[in-house]
Amino acid sequence: MKTLRIFLLLSMLFNIVACNQTEKKQSNTASIDDKQIAKSTAESSFEFGTWITSNKNKSNEDYTKEFKRYKEGGIDELLINTGTDPKELERLVPIAKAEGLKVHAWIMAVNRPGDKEALKHPEWYQVSRDGKSCFDTRPYVGYYQWLCPTRKESRNHILELVEGLAKVEGIESVHLDYIRFPDIFLPIGLLPKYDLVQDVEMPEYDFCYCDVCISEFEKIHHKNPKESNNTAIDMEWKNFRLNAIKALVDDAYKIVHNNNKRLTAAVFPYPEMADHMVRQRWDKWNIDEVYPMIYHSFYNEEIDWIGYATKQGVTDIESENIELNTGIYLPPFKSGEGIKEAILQAKNNGAKGVTFFSGPQLSDEYLKAIKEVKTSIQ
Repeated sequence: MKTLRIFLLLSMLFNIVACNQTEKKQSNTASIDDKQIAKSTAESSFEFGTWITSNKNKSNEDYTKEFKRYKEGGIDELLINTGTDPKELERLVPIAKAEGLKVHAWIMAVNRPGDKEALKHPEWYQVSRDGKSCFDTRPYVGYYQWLCPTRKESRNHILELVEGLAKVEGIESVHLDYIRFPDIFLPIGLLPKYDLVQDVEMPEYDFCYCDVCISEFEKIHHKNPKESNNTAIDMEWKNFRLNAIKALVDDAYKIVHNNNKRLTAAVFPYPEMADHMVRQRWDKWNIDEVYPMIYHSFYNEEIDWIGYATKQGVTDIESENIELNTGIYLPPFKSGEGIKEAILQAKNNGAKGVTFFSGPQLSDEYLKAIKEVKTSIQ
């Protein structure tokens, strides 16, 4: 009897193990199938877009012609800067959708040149380490008028603008641009234009040292960055500014999702570079999709760098449920063949699409190249 009980017990254990192995095998098979389906779907839905800026004086008929041309050339989506005007966006969305184009509401977020409401409040603007305010002293170019992302009033102003766009029916996302600090380091290819050498963090390009930023930082870390001997290696001060941008993005994410839209953003090429150059760490944000501006000529790089930077970004966000769409800068290209190479560099390194800056520079030759690549990968 004892021998029989042992035999039955062993049989039961064997059956349990066998069932568990079968279930595990079936589970793994389902997981592989899901991944294969997801990969197949991603490949079939590779998208092509372009950034454009609206013109309120342009007629609906002219926009219909422009949008039809984009669609026939293989473009799937438009990221439209309307100067943060919801009414203009409401005019353009149905015209684009009639041509089969998706629309994203492109907004200059922290950099707000000519913002009439913000200009009433000089205290809202970022201050450099040498004490100059973006209100009246602009780093690099005249349109650099950066609002402080820490100060309650200025950040709420930005979020109100985001909400206004998010309420527009028919858009795919609110698309944040200039969602960062001013360039502490310019891309190396742009330095000669400004007759600059940037071997160190220069005080006139280092932001923000306004009273609110200093006060909020002191509450946490009990020190004043203005008294630091070398702010470039003060990681708490750097991280404070990274977190100020993250907090702004995360709040925008809540607002946009409450309006049943997605949040996307134009960002610097990959997270480590963005961190170093503009205090932007986009792999840590709550966001649906990023459009890194992988403008190879800005960095004196060749076309294959588009693939390298795309892969860097894709790798950094692969566990974050964030999608990546590679931004391509058109002026350095000389032919449609170059455009084709750029698209494939992005696609073969994990991008879900490519977006071109900007629409008016999409020549017939470039649109033909885009259409040919699109047909070949479908």
